[in-house]
Formats: sequence, structure tokens, C-alpha cells
Amino acid sequence: MTLPFEEWLPKQRWYAGRARVLERVTPSVVTVLAPDLEHVLLEAAYTDGGTEVYQMFVGWDLELAEEFVGQATIGVQDGRTGCDALFSEDAARRLLAFIQAGTVVDDLRFVPEPGGEFATDLPARVIEGEQSNSSVIFDSQAILKVFRRVISGQNPDVELNRVLARAASPHIAPLLGAIESVAGDGGPTSLAMVTAYAPNSADGWSMAIASVRDLLAEADLHADEVGGDFASEAFRLGEAVAEVHATLAIELGTSTQPAPLAEMRQRLDRSVAEVPELAGVEAAVLERLRVLDGPVTVQRIHGDLHLGQVLRTPDHWFLIDFEGEPGQPAQERRRPDSPMRDVAGMLRSFDYAANQLLVNEPDDEQLAYRAREWVQRNRGAFCDGYGSISGVDPRAMPGVLGAYELDKAVYEAAYEARHRPDWLWIPLKAIRELLDTPDQPAA
Repeated sequence: MTLPFEEWLPKQRWYAGRARVLERVTPSVVTVLAPDLEHVLLEAAYTDGGTEVYQMFVGWDLELAEEFVGQATIGVQDGRTGCDALFSEDAARRLLAFIQAGTVVDDLRFVPEPGGEFATDLPARVIEGEQSNSSVIFDSQAILKVFRRVISGQNPDVELNRVLARAASPHIAPLLGAIESVAGDGGPTSLAMVTAYAPNSADGWSMAIASVRDLLAEADLHADEVGGDFASEAFRLGEAVAEVHATLAIELGTSTQPAPLAEMRQRLDRSVAEVPELAGVEAAVLERLRVLDGPVTVQRIHGDLHLGQVLRTPDHWFLIDFEGEPGQPAQERRRPDSPMRDVAGMLRSFDYAANQLLVNEPDDEQLAYRAREWVQRNRGAFCDGYGSISGVDPRAMPGVLGAYELDKAVYEAAYEARHRPDWLWIPLKAIRELLDTPDQPAA
């Protein structure tokens, strides 16, 4: 008898194969860490011939908090009950201790960062609701993030956090350690990471939404007059992003390469096939993208930057989740790109923060005007902050920035058509505005 992974895996929030037909789940590699604790790689095979690899720590007859028993229990094998060990406080603490000790078991390596000491006897709890990873918080001092879907190679979240931490960047939660497996070529495959926890922090998305709500509730005040004005924070966020870009450029270098125009055209083709409304603007979008038909300066960047990927601590803005665009191979997510990719992602996020509150009232002209005022103010503040550090205001490169914004909006349109049709009007409106603003990106 084996554990019923085929029944348990599809029920997990981080399972990515819901659009496919699962044929079987096979434990491909099992590493015994203790008599009651194993690391398991699961190969999920689909009827379309494709496969994915997931990882988990399996615990045997472990004590679980009552609220987690149903969610964490996998099943019974040879008289022992197997569970997702991350939900066991004792097992989670042991994983932390393995990292601190630099434990090596077969091809599994627990790697501490130099100077990254931390306590291993802290209370532990799983963060619920994550879509692609699982994280355990240790008493607001450290956080262990386990990458559930294993992609061969070094995860950029580990790599870039390590680079920034060793460069003493104030805009990340310092990396404390990682868990890796050794591939056949000797290179590491990232499995998990531990960073310092950011106490008393708020995510940028929640802060921005609160600011927009304050503005929409005040019919006779402008964006700079309401108590929840976000512009000063947007300016500081722009500074933080520019400082991270500068550190990555110093530590990992820059180069001149052909712009990713071919990838943008492919994304446009796929999106047009999914979103009929894009067909009428396809030629105009393509014409605007052609400004990138030449070399651009590229470097390592965040790759998927938006307001949900930043935290405001009492002292600094932090950038988090340097994994890059979800679903892409590790090699693609580690590929250098223009810093304008990150800037465009954040500018599009300001647009979303304001307009998502109008989803149920898209035709209210007064609310739309006030939302547009908020977007303009905060986009401008972000660019001002970015330019104050980088020396170049992103708006001084309207062609390049506009192309990256269009590319992002095209991607958003396909995403909304698949997952949130009621939100599709947000990126479609942005595309129209970007196309109507030839001399500068939409403000």
C-alpha cells in the first residue's frame, strides 16, 4: 500500500495541473531525513503526455494541530499515517535546524547563509492561502518558503535575494539559508529558502487600495487632499526599485542585447486568439512594439513586479518574491531584461489598484475621473522617485516604457479573459489609452 497522492495532490491550492487530466502520481525520489520525516519528489503524469514535479516533506505519525488534521493528512501506509510535515510544528523546526547546521543527506543540501544565524526552537505556523508555494513563519523572526513545483535550476528568488543580501541592500528581507538538490550536472536546483521575517509590515496592494477608497469616499476632495494620499509612498517605492536595480547592475552586470520583441509578438498572437476584442487593435499594438526592434540595455530584474510584491516596513520598502513570471522555466525567469519591465509592471499595478474598485460601476464617470486622478498622481510620484535615484526618469523613454506597458496589458487581457472576465475592461481600457498617447506613456 502507498500513500494516495493521486487523490491528495489535486486538492492542494498550489497544484498547477487543474486544467489537465491527471493520469498518475509517482514518488520519484525519496530522501529519508529521519525515521519519521522524508523529502519526496512527486512526478505528476498527465494524459497529454506532459509531466510536472512537485515536492513535499512527508511526516509519519506526527502530531498536528486539530485544525490542520484534515488538510495535512495524506493517508495511511503500512499502518503509519503520512502527512504534509510543514503543518507539524516539530517537523518545521527540524527543517530550520537542518539549514542552520548545513546538513547534507544524499543529493539534498541544507545551505546556511554566512552570518545568517537564527533560533530553531521558535513557534511555527503555516501561512494559508498561497497559490504556488507553502510558507512557514517562525515567531515573526524567519519565514521558510517551499517551492512546491520543482523546476530544474536555481530559482531566481534564491539567487537574487542572496546577491542583494550580501550587498547589504536595505530593500529585501535578508536571506538566511536555502534547501537545494544537486542535479546530474552538479548544478543546484532550488527547493526552499529561509529569509528574515518583516514584522509590522503592510503589503503595497492593501495600502494602495485603502488610499483609493479614501479618495472615492470624498466627493469634493482631490487626490492630494485626502488623508490616505499614497503619493509620498509611491515616490519612496520608486526610489527602492531604482536602488534594487542599481545594486543588481553592480553585482551582476549589464549588457546590450536585442529587445524581446519576438516574445512580445508571440504573446500578442496568443492573446488575440483568446481575446477577440484585441483583434481590432492588434496592428496598432504591433506598430508600437516595433520601437523595441533594436538593442536595449538589460540586466537582472525582479521580473514580475507589482504592488502585491512589495512590503512597507517601518523603515523601508521591501521587494519580495523575485521568482519572475509564474509558469516560465527557470532559465527564462533568470534571463536579463530591461529595468523598464519592472517599472511598467508597477505602473500597470497602480492602474489596477484604482480601477478594480470600479468593477461593479465601470460606467460611473465621476468615480472613473477620480480613479484616473489617483493613478496619474501615483504613477508620476513613482517615476519621480525612480528617476531621483537612477538619474533617468522612465517617462524620458516613452517609446520603450510604453512598449513594455502595452506588452504587460496584453498579457493581462488574456489572463482576465480566462480567470476574471468582469475585469477584462481594465487592461482593454489601458491598451486604448496607451495607443492614443503616442508621445508619452499613459499617465
